[in-house]
Amino acid sequence: MIPRGLSYDEAMRRFRWPKPERFNIGRAVCERHPPDTLAMIVENADGSVRNWTFGQLLATSSRLANALAAHGIGKGDRVGVFLSQGAELTLCHLAGYRMGAIVLPLFTLFGEEALEYRLANAEASAIVTDMSQLPKVLAVRERLPHLKTIVVIGASAHGRDFLDWDRLLAAASDKFATVDTAAEDPALLIYTSGTTGQPKGALHAHRMMLGCIPAMEQTLSHWPRGNEVMWTPAEWAWIAGLYDALFPAWYYGTPVLAHRFAKFDPEHAFALLAKHKVGVSFIPPTALKMMRQVSRPTERWDYALRALFTGGEAMGEELLAWGRDTFGATISEGYGQTEMNLMTLNSPDWFEVRPGSCGRACPGRKVAIVDGDGNVLPPGEDGQIAGWRHDPIVMLEYWRNPEATARKYAGDWLLTGDLGRIDADGYVFFKSRDDDVITSGGYRIGPGEIEECLMKHPAVAMVGVVGVPDPVRTEIVKAFVQLRPEIAANDALKAELANFVKTRLAAHEYPREVDFVSELPLTTTGKILRRELRRLDAKQKAGGRP
Repeated sequence: MIPRGLSYDEAMRRFRWPKPERFNIGRAVCERHPPDTLAMIVENADGSVRNWTFGQLLATSSRLANALAAHGIGKGDRVGVFLSQGAELTLCHLAGYRMGAIVLPLFTLFGEEALEYRLANAEASAIVTDMSQLPKVLAVRERLPHLKTIVVIGASAHGRDFLDWDRLLAAASDKFATVDTAAEDPALLIYTSGTTGQPKGALHAHRMMLGCIPAMEQTLSHWPRGNEVMWTPAEWAWIAGLYDALFPAWYYGTPVLAHRFAKFDPEHAFALLAKHKVGVSFIPPTALKMMRQVSRPTERWDYALRALFTGGEAMGEELLAWGRDTFGATISEGYGQTEMNLMTLNSPDWFEVRPGSCGRACPGRKVAIVDGDGNVLPPGEDGQIAGWRHDPIVMLEYWRNPEATARKYAGDWLLTGDLGRIDADGYVFFKSRDDDVITSGGYRIGPGEIEECLMKHPAVAMVGVVGVPDPVRTEIVKAFVQLRPEIAANDALKAELANFVKTRLAAHEYPREVDFVSELPLTTTGKILRRELRRLDAKQKAGGRP
């Protein structure tokens, strides 16, 4: 979409967004390519490999679309995808988009409560999962009146409460006419963490796909070049895994490597890069920090990564230097969020990468520092990072939450909730969160959902949750708990509370630290002062008294 040879400044001046009235993500990423072109390399846990062509993806997603349609799923219905990286997950997305349904990605790390809330709030009509996650779905099934269809991979036969994937697809036709969707029609409902209460669903239109492409072209140094393999260890329930890696690669008809990590293994990550000749990759910051601890990777593996990018936290000069030494490429850092992905980029062969900066606005994109009323502030002045709300990559709304949607904007600007500044050359520097969302291991975690979960434990009277600094994960979740008067504080109870969250919400959301306090700092209206909890943590770790 961006002619090669243009400078960054010239590209920003000349760029104009395409504005098709009709557009479908499934058609754009699957149907436009020769059917025998390699689309996906799936490496299984035992090291075996299965390749998928675009023709095979098209035929199999057609079978799934026909099967879902036969069970009453149609345009606008929400379809949950409760799977890890693999072909089946992508087939669910393709079938959903091609049907005009709305795809609902769900982390397999979710526990029962997190799963139930999202399925209930979305009023999902169907969910596709596998045998490892089925117990969670069945545990909440009776509380989900809208959930009519459960499809299970690996079941080997239909059950009383679910349908077997293999049997379902075998009985369906491999021909399906993709629904003629408007570019503004909803395609994806992906939940993002909030500071109070439950998560909010960011509803995206099919046009979001077009909003991703220019940024990806330049983030990966004039990508694509040939038939480079794309790989990311990021989960495909995360918007970055889906739309900073998987679907942009398929938009261009280039192959994607899929591999399910039970737990991220940095040595195996280097081995994957070498074995599958990966050319471009999105690797989250925490994974990069773990890979950095691997000794002598250039001597042990023969890999040739041409371009690499990351996002979620600022990189320093030391990590940039390690990346150049290890990969022979400058790690490109970008910035965005679920509601507005890929807002800024670094493009090493377009302009210099400045340590501490998350780059400059993507082509065609407007990024500014604004005050609370949406007034643009001058370079060098601190304010809130904001993006132009009329960009095709911006969400349609928070799902059935007009009040939260209205609060997300100030005039023509989408407010990120992040504080920062822009210098005279347009480089954006992230400073801190303006709210209490916790950034841990590349995930954004809302303290409100964790507090609500802990309040259900019989020992807890009150609780406040914050993020505290961590050298590997950026932040970790810490809970300050006020116990009921009759409950005795002990280390066993700390572990019990942490596990209470881990099994009900998600493995990445549980509090890695729990402190018991006699009382919590509150405002005059009874709200928890989380900044005081962060101050208390800092004093404790500095050896001082609160």
